[in-house]
Amino acid sequence: QLQLVESGGNLVQPGGSLRLSCTASGSPLDYYGIGWFRQAPGQEREGVSLISRSGTSTDYAISVKGRFTISRDNAKSTVYLQMNNLKPEDTAIYSCAATHLPIPTWGPSQYITWGQGTQVTVSS
Repeated sequence: QLQLVESGGNLVQPGGSLRLSCTASGSPLDYYGIGWFRQAPGQEREGVSLISRSGTSTDYAISVKGRFTISRDNAKSTVYLQMNNLKPEDTAIYSCAATHLPIPTWGPSQYITWGQGTQVTVSS
């Protein structure tokens, strides 16, 4: 059974960078499209970035486009989210999720497995 574990969250100053990792176990990662989502206190969960099974197709929320980059290394069973020029509004718990769709979309109902999340705090 697929399990996902996120890591890399931390406290960072505005303008700083972080790289989040989503590591899979229990099933080959290349069976799944992956999405990164985030949820800030008192707010609804929102999609951040998507990557296809092969890694050739990606998508980003407008709020992070140009600042965040998603990538994957299926041999290492890991998907990465490189976050640059972080802003206070990026503060949230970031979670990754897996779908059987080869090219994932934003709708959360397609995702079959979610990680526990990692906290990102952007503050001076």
